[in-house]
Amino acid sequence: MTTFDCSEPHQRRSGLDAAADAARAGKLVVLPTDTVYGIGADAFNSAAVGALLAAKGRGRDMPVPVLVGSWNTIDGLALDVSETARTLIEAFWPGGLSLVIRQAPSLAWDLGDTNGTVMVRMPMHPVALDLLRTVGPMAVSSANRSGHPPATTAQDARDQLGEDVAVYLDGGRAPVGVASSIVDLSGPEPRVLREGAVPLDKLRQVIDIPSGD
Repeated sequence: MTTFDCSEPHQRRSGLDAAADAARAGKLVVLPTDTVYGIGADAFNSAAVGALLAAKGRGRDMPVPVLVGSWNTIDGLALDVSETARTLIEAFWPGGLSLVIRQAPSLAWDLGDTNGTVMVRMPMHPVALDLLRTVGPMAVSSANRSGHPPATTAQDARDQLGEDVAVYLDGGRAPVGVASSIVDLSGPEPRVLREGAVPLDKLRQVIDIPSGD
């Protein structure tokens, strides 16, 4: 495993190249995001996604979210992008909001037991965005062992995941340090599954959310 200090321009470039090569080869990488550090793999490599779940100590019943590098990528992943989804994307992407949507049935990936949905986010972190724009959509979960606190530094992630990860990209301490909020748009009305980096009152400023959430 190799760690690259992305605050130093040469190491950042070398690290991004190494992380992209590792992801394309089916290996795992750790990357900084605005919320917490993530452990990532090529979303379309089912063996790599399986290795990601194994590294975290998680089962298929907790499928892996997907990070994207641009707003438009969601159009190729979703069965349909609703007006509500567009409103949330315009308000909070890139940033700390994950959306659960019905996935396009043609997608050749296996993220776990998703029941036809996928959780998607565009992070607000330059290193993450550079990697995602090079590799494409990546399966990314918080860079920690299941049941342990999310990693807010590359060292936190390395302490937990060790040799299971090929490349660590160190982007400094995660600026938010709290996991993303999650809004489920796969049903008839929006449901908040987790309140995190984006507070509930901010969500309610842009969409109607039933009072039960």
